[in-house]
Amino acid sequence: MKPVQNNSLLVVEDSDEDFEAFRRILRKSSLHAPIYRCVDGEDALEYLFQVGEYANHTSRSRPGIILLDLNLPGMDGRDVLITIKQNADLKMIPVIIFTTSSNPKDIDVCYEHGVNGYIVKPIDLSKLKETIEVFIQYWFEITTLPQAYG
Repeated sequence: MKPVQNNSLLVVEDSDEDFEAFRRILRKSSLHAPIYRCVDGEDALEYLFQVGEYANHTSRSRPGIILLDLNLPGMDGRDVLITIKQNADLKMIPVIIFTTSSNPKDIDVCYEHGVNGYIVKPIDLSKLKETIEVFIQYWFEITTLPQAYG
């Protein structure tokens, strides 16, 4: 029997179009987990550390997994990843990069800093749908995530 998992998803994505496409595909999938969105790196860290506008949101636990875009306004995804993976309270949360960048330097930097996966966003809608479905199946149906915590 699997342990109780925190299977909520935090999506850090500044593009409304990309997020809406992602959400439409998720709605048609087998995933029935809470999904939260942050639009930039600073917002994501405030959410994760439960400070700023998130300071009084005691009902929101930390996510079970983070889907992180690299190219964000302000603090980019690389800096968010580094902050997460250097923090004792956050480092166990799996972080998956979901970005348009296929630059080998970006890929290497992310893995050097502890990313759990790196997915290049397909441009083709049918490939995007397939990629998101495989992501959901792997991370929410096959993989055992860390146990839930507040």
